Amino acid sequence: MVDLFLNRVLVENNWDQDELNTEREISGILENRIVLLLFASAECDRCWEFVPVLNDFFKRLKDPAYIEYPRLLALIHVSLDQSEEQQRKFLKEMHKKVLFLAFEDPYRKELQAMFKVKEVPTLVVLRPDGSVLSPNAVQDICRSGCRCFRDWQESSELIERSFMLNEEFDNLNMRTASDPVRRLKYKTEDDKRKKRWWRL
Repeated sequence: MVDLFLNRVLVENNWDQDELNTEREISGILENRIVLLLFASAECDRCWEFVPVLNDFFKRLKDPAYIEYPRLLALIHVSLDQSEEQQRKFLKEMHKKVLFLAFEDPYRKELQAMFKVKEVPTLVVLRPDGSVLSPNAVQDICRSGCRCFRDWQESSELIERSFMLNEEFDNLNMRTASDPVRRLKYKTEDDKRKKRWWRL
């Protein structure tokens, strides 16, 4: 995941618009996290409708006002706007902990092509290893809210050590009641290995 943005500049959507451009800074904010890539445009009415839903989802998982230990999650806005002013207008409505690529960065278009984004809004969900967990989770978040993150976390086998007791490390293969449903929706590496074995 970190490799996707190495040698790139990510900007924080805060008052100072701080730039993260060193390997250490990028790693610190993206490593061992589920990353959401929001492809959106200020010209799109559906994008404006989705922003408050996404903001609520994000703050309930990241904002200390709502949760004691922020989740291992990062949100990066990839603007598909036609002007920097449109991008700036859209970012004003987004959460201040969101990251974004500068308007002049051509990597925005590369990411659009890389993830085959054909419509907006599109919210690509990436595992910590950079593989795609969901090509577009907009409807999932609208329907299920924060429960989506639990499914993504289990599918990614992402371990939040701040939540685990010492004895829990002895069994990291624990499954929940939702595991069979999750495995159907979000294909895991175990599923892929089994499929390859049957082909042999």
